[in-house]
Order: sequence, then structure tokens, then C-alpha cells
Amino acid sequence: MDTVRLVDIATAIRSKNAGIYNVTFDILFDDWEPYQLVRDADLFSPARVAELFNVTPEQVVAIVAHDAGQGIKITIRRPRASGNPGDPDILACQQHAPLYDVLVPVG
Repeated sequence: MDTVRLVDIATAIRSKNAGIYNVTFDILFDDWEPYQLVRDADLFSPARVAELFNVTPEQVVAIVAHDAGQGIKITIRRPRASGNPGDPDILACQQHAPLYDVLVPVG
């Protein structure tokens, strides 16, 4: 089966704080076809997200596909509150990189 990296078909992949205790990831698409391909591939279970971000499945707060916005939003619980000692990225704007190499089946 052929695959393509998520970063090669998504228009934007980004992360940001969702309050001080959560990080949210947005995977956005300009076109319906790649969005539908990713949505229907069922790539983002709590177990898979936990593996990608080195958290437990219980720390995965939500995984939501939004058809009208052609996007997928994933929210996880932060390992430590934003701004606490040892927090490597206070704004959580650099946490999305593990999503780049998720392989999407295309054939």
C-alpha cells in the first residue's frame, strides 16, 4: 500500500496552548479530498496519539474531525502546566512536529 507523509498533504499542522494544562494540535486542509483521506484513515486513536507525544492514552483529551472546517483537532494534557519550571515550550507552539511523519495510506 502506498503512503504519504501527513506534512506533505496537510495545509497546516500547528500546536498551541489550550489553557495552561492542555496542548491542542490542528491539522488543516485547503481541499476536501486530502482532509477526507486523513479523516477516514482513522490514524488518530488515543493510543496512537499517546505514542506520538509520549503521554498516556488517558492524557488524550479529545480527537475531533470537523468537516465544515476541513480540520482535525487533537488535545492532550500537558506533562506540566505551562510556565512551570522545566516547561520546554511555554506557548506549546513547537510541539506538533511528531505529526509530520504520520503515514497516510493513499492506495
